This record gives sequence, structure tokens and C-alpha cells, in this order.
Amino acid sequence: MSMANILNRAPRTPGWKHQQLCGVRTLSITSTRSARARHMALTCVAAVTAIVLATPAAAQSFRVQCPTSTITHPDATKTSSEAAYAGPTYPTPKTAATSSVDYTTGKTGPVNGAIKCQQVGGGDGYASMADGTQTYMFSFGPLSGLSDISSGKPGSEFPSVFNTVVTDPTTLVPGYPQALPSPSTPYNGAIGLVDSNVNYTFSIYDILEGPSPTLTAAANSAVTAHTVSVILNAAAPFKVGDSIAIGQGPSGTDLSGYVGTYTVTNVGVANTIGLPASYGFQFVLSTATGLPEVVTSTDATASSVPIVDGHVDPRQIMDVGVMNGNIPAPLMAIDEDDEFFLTLTNVGMIMRPDLFEQHTIHFHGYPNASALFDGVPDASVAINIGGSFTYYYLAPDAGTYFWHCHITPPEHLQMGMVGQLYVRPRQNRVPVGTSLYTALQAQQGDLRTACNSSDVLCSNPLPATNTGAVAPATTVSTDLSKTATTGYAYNDGDGSTFYDVEVPLQMHGFDPNFHFVGMTFNNEGFADMKDKYFLLNGRSYPDTVTPGPLSTPSSDGVEHFSQPISSIVTMTAGQRTLLRISELAVTEYHTLASVGMRMHVVGWNAKLLRDQDGNNMDYFTNSITLGGGESVDVILDSCLMRSNPSDPSSACTTAIPAGTYYLYTSNLDHLSNDAENFGGQMTEVHVVSN
Repeated sequence: MSMANILNRAPRTPGWKHQQLCGVRTLSITSTRSARARHMALTCVAAVTAIVLATPAAAQSFRVQCPTSTITHPDATKTSSEAAYAGPTYPTPKTAATSSVDYTTGKTGPVNGAIKCQQVGGGDGYASMADGTQTYMFSFGPLSGLSDISSGKPGSEFPSVFNTVVTDPTTLVPGYPQALPSPSTPYNGAIGLVDSNVNYTFSIYDILEGPSPTLTAAANSAVTAHTVSVILNAAAPFKVGDSIAIGQGPSGTDLSGYVGTYTVTNVGVANTIGLPASYGFQFVLSTATGLPEVVTSTDATASSVPIVDGHVDPRQIMDVGVMNGNIPAPLMAIDEDDEFFLTLTNVGMIMRPDLFEQHTIHFHGYPNASALFDGVPDASVAINIGGSFTYYYLAPDAGTYFWHCHITPPEHLQMGMVGQLYVRPRQNRVPVGTSLYTALQAQQGDLRTACNSSDVLCSNPLPATNTGAVAPATTVSTDLSKTATTGYAYNDGDGSTFYDVEVPLQMHGFDPNFHFVGMTFNNEGFADMKDKYFLLNGRSYPDTVTPGPLSTPSSDGVEHFSQPISSIVTMTAGQRTLLRISELAVTEYHTLASVGMRMHVVGWNAKLLRDQDGNNMDYFTNSITLGGGESVDVILDSCLMRSNPSDPSSACTTAIPAGTYYLYTSNLDHLSNDAENFGGQMTEVHVVSN
């Protein structure tokens, strides 16, 4: 049957309030049925043409992903907070969205963790050393959470933060946010994110008020909530939950009761008009409109409200991402049970236009990573210039990890494509006063993290002795990715890894000659590569104790913030500081020593130092030595005696003297940067009085 014939059929169901609607808001309506049919047919062509013309916007290379809900986290209202761990999450969610069910056993459990998202750019940049040397880098830079990252915090954001659109894109100038001395509204959303420019608009054929277009008038009259069925001139692309705007054209006089924005409650609505069910959708009005029968037509449209769906403005990304490399690469922090969506956007190497370098992200030492998202190009994907790819991770066992590019690793790691990552434990979310031993015991019911005596990969066995430790009142149980105080390094069950202050320290080094030839289009001498500059968080002393981000003038003549993380440690006398130390050098072993304050080593390579029988293997030392690819969790305790020696969170009765202490490398040639002054791996620990 032709479209004209379909549209000319307008059977009326008694008791229904009808409006015969057709046309688009820019065209006039004639009074004849044949003209009206021809007009509506043209409208459908116009609508389809508009959709086809909009298609290239959906095919652009840059794109980000940050869903507000997933199969594992189905309730969008609960994905932007960290709830207390309350039992295993099963893989298939229930309709209620607040719990999940294992249909093989019938067991139900809560939904744990949250969703976090981050966007980073792969490209190049510059950094400056304490002796004034400027070095060129292949590097990752932040493309989300910039305000947090510039303050030394992780850039991992909840969807409610990540999926925000910058109000004034002109503020995103090169070098942002360092070029803005004090932005009135710090922006932590994804750079480039815009309201979707795919705005589906359809002309409406009929609006029918009542619960169902196929019910009788008597059945409809018994319903107090008024469901409105909208029949379009084409198949509706809308889905339940979408926001839809009903619009009225200039010639309409009878649509005022329906004009507005509504939420789609149903799709695929059957009707008696003769159009396919796919042409219909429904929304709910709290009260009836009281609109009378309408026999003349008006122009009306149903449009999807522009939404944030991952579409980006490439101009914003290039403005901010070019020459915006950081060392270390942007900091990431997530909590156990989180789903992490990490988008890598390759903006290209502006200083080396001859290179068409792909980039990947590899989470080093990360357990159970999917091969597709592992970043090793042999088994996964690599991202070309001008493209984006979103990696997916389910936060595994707690610990200190790091990440790097896995394209020609000796070159890209040496040039600076390395960053820090840590996963915080469920134990941080234990309710105040709850036994830590009991809380860890409850985790044994979760097959993903359960332990037994034969499991050599078990990450958190129960301690051999129940110390009676409980979660203290000062434990932060909300968004731990943004707090630097109070928590646990691991699910220890005895409180042994408690800390008050958390500080990431990335040990790294580079060979300036290798970087120079890399910038000047010469062949790089891999065999001769040897580190001569030695860094903590991308800086050498005394820059390590300079607060705030450090900026570097790049070849575009703009100051870009490139070294955002200070290495200074500040703690109140009596507090414990967790140092999350990762070693990412390519050619050297590095040693870090502490004077006047013992190092308590509680974790190594993202694993709690405890044997399978629950015996703690932590130890005290005054120095640690790491090779490339290793990490260690060290606690500095400024308390000599506590009220309960077995509970590190108990009150300190005798603290060490306030003053300045030092963390430094005992490799004396690493205390300078290829010279006799300025530089090297050293930083300060400031202990202040209560």
C-alpha cells in the first residue's frame, strides 16, 4: 500500500481523543485530504533525508564512552557513589536494578562498586628539569579531569562528572588549565564532549490520549494516569528512557496541551490506524489535556532532545590535547568492583609529523585483563592518529599498578609514556565500627576474590589472628578516588595497612641524548641508551617539593602544564603516610631511602605481603630498591607509640619530632642530573605539629 493510501486511512475508535497531525513546522498545511497526504509523504522524505545527512557526525573518529548504567551496574542513580561492600555481585542483574541474581543457583546479591571514566590523549610535549634542561617527550596528556589532575589528584571521574559539557568552549585554550589562573568553575568533564548533534526529528501522524490505542473507551475511562500514544510517519528510533520534545508549528492552535518534553515509557505501540507498531511510542501525562476532537490538521513534530552520548568536538580536543603531554601520564585511581571506561584519543605527534605512531594502553601487572583491552598490539588493537578507543576494565584486586604504551615499549617508555594507577580496596567501604576480620571473611563468598590454602594467586587471605580491629570513625566511605586521607592499602582484615595520607611516587629516568635525537629526526641509539636524569613524579630536586603543577613553554609558544604532581610529603605528627611507589625506568635500578623514619613495606607488586596461611610478611627497612616494572607499598609512620600497638588507626601517644625529613636515592650518581648540582631523586617529608 502506498504511503498516501496509508495516511489517508484514519479510522476512529469511539471514546478516543484524536488529533490528525501531519507536516513539518516549516511547511504550510492545505485543507484537502489529497494534498495533506502528498504533504506528509514529502515530509517523510525530508525527515529521512535529514537523518542521512546527519550520519557523518556519527562516523567521526574521535569518540568517548562513559555509560551511566551497565549490566553489572544497572541502576544509573547508584553509579556515581561507592556503597559499602555487602556481598558478591552476580553477573546477571534483576529488573529492580538494585540487586543481581545468579540464575544458575538462585542466589541474589547487591550491586557493588560504581562506574568511573577517564579520557587521555596520546601525543607529545615538553618537560623542564631542575637545572633548566627542557626535554621533548612522547607522552600521554589529560583530556578529562584536568582540574583534578592539575591539583595532583586522579582524573578518574564518575559519569555524573565525566559526562558534563563545558559551558564556554572558548576557555579551553592551549595549555588549559595552566593558562587560566583561577577558573571560576573548574572543569573535570571530558574535553570535546558535546550534546549529541544527531537530533532525530519526525512529523507526527496522530496523537491518541489513553492507555492504549487498541483499548475500548470504557477501559480507558477507568485509568487516572493518562498515557499518550504518538504515531509517527516513520519508524521511531527512540527507546524507553529517551527525552522527547513535542513541538507545534506556527499554524497549530490545538496542540498546547501536549507541547513539552517527556520521557518515553513504551515503544512499539500497536494502533488501529493501520501503521506498523514500530511507528508508535508513548509517554505519560499526570492529567488529561481535555483536548477536543480535531478534524483539521496542524503541523507537529517529535524530536529527540540532544543528549551527551559520546559525540565530541574535535576542535576542542586538538586545542587542548596537542603538545599537552604529562610526565607522569595522567594519574588514575579506582575502587574494587568499579567498572572503568578509559578512552585513548590519539592526537598525533606534532613535532614529528613524519611519524604515524599508533598508541595503546597496557595496565602492567593487572590481573585477568581481557586480551582485547590489554594494550599489547599482537593480541589487541592499536589506535591510529585521529582515532579513539575505549578500554574496559573491571577493577580487580587492590594494589599499586602502573600503565604505559605498548608500542615499541623501550622507545615510548623512555620517552615518557608511563603513568600511575592504583586500585583501592573494598575495606575502605566497611561501615564504621565493623570488624575488619568479619568483613574480609565475607569476601570469601565472592568467587572472584575468594581464597583458599591452595590458591597461590590469592590476593587477600585472612590474617592468621583476629586482632579485633574495626573500621575507625575517620574512614572515608564515599568517593575515595578524590580523597587523599584515611584508608587501607589492601583488604588486610587486621588494619595493618591503615594510612592517613596517600602519596603516589613514580621513579623514572631518561637519557637526554635519546630524546634529542628523537626530536631531530635522527636514528635513536637503543644500545647506547642510559639514563642520566633521575626523577620522582617527573621532577628532580628541588622541583620535587614545589607545590602545584609545573608548566613548560612548548614549540607553540604556549605554557603547557606538564608535570602536575609534586612529590612533597606533608603529614601531621602521629599520622601514617602510604607511599605508592612504582619504578618505570628502562635502563636502571633505583633505590629510595628514608632517614629518621622507618619504611614499613606492606605490599609488593600489587600484592599484600602475607602468605597463604595468613602470616604477615611485612617488614621494616630504611631503603627499597626497585627495577623497571616493579611497585611497592610503603608506610611511613610518624608515631613511636600508639594506645593500641596492634591497631595502626588507634591514637598516637608518642610522635616523632616535627621537622623536615628526607626521601632520597642512595645511588649518589642519581642525586644529580648529569651534572654536579640541581636534580636527582630526592624529596622532603614535612612532619608538622598537631
